[in-house]
Amino acid sequence: MHAMNVSHERFPPHGATMSKKLVSVMLALAVLCSCAPSSHVMVGQARPPISPDQVRIYSHPPVNYQEIAVLDASSKSAFGTGGQKSVDKVIERLKIEAAKLGANGVILEGFQDSQAGSIGTGVGSSSYSGNSAVGVGVGGSLGIYKKTGHGDAIYVPDAADH
Repeated sequence: MHAMNVSHERFPPHGATMSKKLVSVMLALAVLCSCAPSSHVMVGQARPPISPDQVRIYSHPPVNYQEIAVLDASSKSAFGTGGQKSVDKVIERLKIEAAKLGANGVILEGFQDSQAGSIGTGVGSSSYSGNSAVGVGVGGSLGIYKKTGHGDAIYVPDAADH
């Protein structure tokens, strides 16, 4: 009997192994979905690239500026719309994209949330004994949410003088 207990302790039940696999799959998919691109449409003249740290965010247009491009950036989250953390990630991506174009400012146009998809998986186990059978199944699903930010990449001549 002692040998059976040792054997049972060394190998987890089938359900525990499947649960670990389920968690691993869900985490791997969440990591894969966390990266999202940014894009732009040129509407003016690009300038030499600058550091994203030099890009200011504007909620309203400044008095004097030159429009360079219309920007879009997004952030995906497998655990909900992401709240402020997703907004911060989108703003960071807008600043990076603007800096590549030499823009020293971004006028924020707004944000949008949408569900971009979902991840689902399930685990099942069954056992048979005599004249009876028992089956157990567990399933789960996570929504993948996408926050998108829109803005105008601009060059503000006065900002360079400060």
